[in-house]
Amino acid sequence: MKIATWNVNSIRSRLTHALDWLEVSGVDVLCLQETKVVDADFPRSPFEAAGYHLYTFGQKSYNGVALVSRQPLTQVICGFSPVFEAAGSLTEAIQAFDEQKRVISAVAAGVRLVNLYVPNGSSIGSEKYDYKLRWFGVLRQYLELLKAEGRPIAMCGDFNIALEDRDIHNPEGKEAHIMASPLERETLRGILDLGFADAFRKFTQEAGHYSWWDYRTAAFRRDMGWRIDHHYLTPDLYEQAIACTIDKAPRSLPQPSDHTPVIVELDLER
Repeated sequence: MKIATWNVNSIRSRLTHALDWLEVSGVDVLCLQETKVVDADFPRSPFEAAGYHLYTFGQKSYNGVALVSRQPLTQVICGFSPVFEAAGSLTEAIQAFDEQKRVISAVAAGVRLVNLYVPNGSSIGSEKYDYKLRWFGVLRQYLELLKAEGRPIAMCGDFNIALEDRDIHNPEGKEAHIMASPLERETLRGILDLGFADAFRKFTQEAGHYSWWDYRTAAFRRDMGWRIDHHYLTPDLYEQAIACTIDKAPRSLPQPSDHTPVIVELDLER
């Protein structure tokens, strides 16, 4: 099974890019972030005409996540709240985090997929930075509840964090930069300590591999990127991972997203 994550930075603006890439990539499930459209206005027809099944959780102009799958998915969950409600632990504070549409989950071939668009955080010490850290706190509880299902979990998305210095083109001084601050990295490592491993680093150890390039300063042409889009797998899936790659080609298209797809391939028969 091939699963891709891609922050498309508006599905309506990048519709042709997404459809063309699906046709050539052969992925089974495409996890989209920053779709920037309410569910009623999501451009479903072109995907459905191409034979895909869609599951969306969106809002106007901001955020938004979606799953695009060759086969129907089951047990689709939009947001944090349904999982906490099923566990009898839903609070108003947790419900408030679902005002921003950042989480969608489903089951494919017995694997629990979790597609995330993590808050950016704006700047260190800001209200949005505090929100990002608190959001991760809810995510940790959410994942603990999902793990109780007993299914393997494939978690992916735009994490808006470069976990290590080798994930940044020039890491010098970046500890004072959003997406690389020590507290953000520590918080993400706390999530991974639940039993997740980085699929990309199973196959590629060296620096110089990125998934996001700022639109400014000709960053893509100069390859001044960050690796902030990740696939994190529970141990059984990590052992079954046979490849994890970054496809830079869509970033070179006219009017691209500032992110590019990251693909993990799992051999579920291993």
